[in-house]
Amino acid sequence: MDNYRIRILPIPGPWGGVAYGLRDGNHINPVNPASYTAIDSLTFLFDAGMTLQNTNFSEGATRMNAKNSSFDYVAMQFRVQRWMGMSIGLLPYSNVGYNMTRTVEGNDDTPVNTQEFYGDGGFHQLYLGMGFRVMRNLSVGVNASYFWGGIDRSMFVGYINSNNYNYTDTLHLSARDYKLDFGLQYTQPLGKKHVMTIGAVYSPKKNLNSNSYLGIATGSGTSQQVKKNVDYGLAHSFGLGLTYVYDKRLTVGADYTLQKWGEVKFDGEENELCDRSKIAIGAEYRPSLLSKNYLSHVRYRAGAYYSDPYYKIDGRRATREYGVSAGFGLPFPRTRSMFSVSAQYIRVDGRGVNMINEII
Repeated sequence: MDNYRIRILPIPGPWGGVAYGLRDGNHINPVNPASYTAIDSLTFLFDAGMTLQNTNFSEGATRMNAKNSSFDYVAMQFRVQRWMGMSIGLLPYSNVGYNMTRTVEGNDDTPVNTQEFYGDGGFHQLYLGMGFRVMRNLSVGVNASYFWGGIDRSMFVGYINSNNYNYTDTLHLSARDYKLDFGLQYTQPLGKKHVMTIGAVYSPKKNLNSNSYLGIATGSGTSQQVKKNVDYGLAHSFGLGLTYVYDKRLTVGADYTLQKWGEVKFDGEENELCDRSKIAIGAEYRPSLLSKNYLSHVRYRAGAYYSDPYYKIDGRRATREYGVSAGFGLPFPRTRSMFSVSAQYIRVDGRGVNMINEII
């Protein structure tokens, strides 16, 4: 059993992940660097976020729960010229986290044994992004990121009747490299109160500068560690999105993402991963621009998404994933500052018998 999960993490938000066509001078959107030109000369944006997470795992009759918290990201954005905006930030890229135990009933070939699976780690990116307005309604942008991190995973197999056959299999992977992400946004007014924006992003495929070590320890006291010179990489990623804004109070958007992980080597092997696709929809509503009532200026947000993740178990696509989210943007009086809070419900369903289900 090679059963683990790596989650790709966009910057958090309660719109179900909608970002490609999102263009708001009061919101940092590093997913599409073309959005940086939306900021005006009087605004400096600073954004930071943390996550409180409660996760329930199930595999057959086995149930487990995990609670954790993390400081997720910090980012800032400002205007450089009338036609150029800039953003700098530290973002999560992926994380790994699991700790599970199961008992395997014995047969004529294999005695009764207990299997423990553990994984921890993740990758981060420090980015510098520039957005350029090349025409009145057309902007392009690029993020250059330094990408680093590591993953540790292990499997322990313990035989009840004989310690001599016990063994632990461990893998450590680390990587340090750079990555580029490109974005485009075209905005078209449709009257005095209606605006449509189409956005597109592209991230090129890239082999990572990585190191990995494989360790094996047995119950008889022998152990060894081997350095593995194998390939790991990042996939071609394509995204297309559309947003509609009414009267600067209502924003509705939809995104489609395709990541070609099936073309990427993992642990030096081909065809270890599947292509990942995702569809997301989201909306934000602000009741009034002129009212003196505080609640009229609160931003109410909601979103949902469906995804076919890219990891495999036993050679086939392992899961399907979907989630819903909702949140609020609470403005501070007489300033442009805002406190945002959101909650997400995410469900990951295994596609086969004895595959892990997960609720976050």
